[in-house]
Amino acid sequence: MPRTGQEPLRRAALVAATVAEVGQAGSLEVTVGQIARRAGMSSALAHHYFGGKAQIFLAAMRHILSEYGAEVRSALAKAPKGQRLEAIIAANFAESCFAPDTVAAWLNFYVLAAREPEAARLLKVYQHRLRSNLRHALRGRTDQPEALADQLGAMIDGVYLRAALSPQGLTGAADQVIRAAHAMLGERP
Repeated sequence: MPRTGQEPLRRAALVAATVAEVGQAGSLEVTVGQIARRAGMSSALAHHYFGGKAQIFLAAMRHILSEYGAEVRSALAKAPKGQRLEAIIAANFAESCFAPDTVAAWLNFYVLAAREPEAARLLKVYQHRLRSNLRHALRGRTDQPEALADQLGAMIDGVYLRAALSPQGLTGAADQVIRAAHAMLGERP
């Protein structure tokens, strides 16, 4: 007889196991069996809940994006008046975004988005939200919030990738983008 209430727990365990397996492998070359074993269940159960490896990985990325969204919302809630832009930038370089397994998942997510329509759609949602948040934060600080939001979004993604692949990690990454944003706005930091 099935245990009631177990599905959300099992799904969460499979999502966490997926991020860990991708992080350990450094690629998407992991099997549903490996993910299921790490989660302490059968691969048949993993297939039952998600359908396949691509769906499990997309669920893992939705989870990572949800955590990222919570990081941004928390930073915005704590931001002093007039510091929304700096809060958004800092949230993109929070420690939680740089856990090694999370970085591996992000890097593989970009690769998957090039060939998997659902991953591409999820990436577009992330990019749209980032751009929207940046545009809102730039209102009143520039007469070109759309263009500057695009430039800052590209810079955030680029600096994130560089920091993720660098031995120094995220040291100073947020400050680097904040200084660049101030320069673009003609402001002094």
